[in-house]
Amino acid sequence: MESLLVAAYKPPFISSNAYLGRLKRHFGIKKGGYLGTLDPFAQGVLVVGFGSYTRLFPHLRKTPKVYRATLWLGAKSLSLDIENITLVECVKEQSKAHISEILESLQGTLSYTPPKFSARHINGKRAYELARQGEEFELSQTQMTIYDIKLLHYNHPFLHFEVSVSEGAYVRSIGAMIAENLGVNGALSHLERVSEGEMSVSQTQGLKILNPIEFLPYERLENMQKFYDAMYCGKKILLKNIEKGKYIVCFDDFFSIIQVLSDGSVEYIVNRIELC
Repeated sequence: MESLLVAAYKPPFISSNAYLGRLKRHFGIKKGGYLGTLDPFAQGVLVVGFGSYTRLFPHLRKTPKVYRATLWLGAKSLSLDIENITLVECVKEQSKAHISEILESLQGTLSYTPPKFSARHINGKRAYELARQGEEFELSQTQMTIYDIKLLHYNHPFLHFEVSVSEGAYVRSIGAMIAENLGVNGALSHLERVSEGEMSVSQTQGLKILNPIEFLPYERLENMQKFYDAMYCGKKILLKNIEKGKYIVCFDDFFSIIQVLSDGSVEYIVNRIELC
């Protein structure tokens, strides 16, 4: 079995790349990649594709992404987490009502500057590499959407919250926004990704094999067996009376993602992915 889609629970204090290496050895498969990077100090769901299933990454339903995080009020960190703490101060306790108001105010689409300790590219290098070397650089602003955010628990100076976000969001930056609105420094002391879209796995489970077809946002076309030979070879086919759009076509041994055009002609988006 060379192709797999797996929801794996990454432990804290290991990079996503290092954990991917463990999974490759576990399954005995050389080709693999992950859907969305988790910070080394973070734990939680890492969706991993092996073999041809990596070709499905652009198509999987991967939002919203849900995280649970703990913000340490009074802690200052260059990376906005516990890995680069430079200062810890005693700060005034806040009311839960005030914290909830601030969290609610963050919902929606926001412009923000990603943390310098991030995987963003700067002139061909990762931003975190430059930050660790002490080099000066600036990251351009980008946008993220916070669909929902709520206070789970507050035991001063630790504020535990859950947030549902779009792709490209940095929860460390959300923590910094919360702290700034409270008028204090703040850094994440804990970060867990609960799910990517509907793909999830618990810490107890550790690993879960996923059926990729369940997480693709396209309608499945039925009664397509007569096109098996043509689609297996990637030949042109015509589908009349089918509304234009993207579809999944499944056979016993493979499936494809196709796009039906207005004249009924078909383009292959991802063809001949083995079914495992």
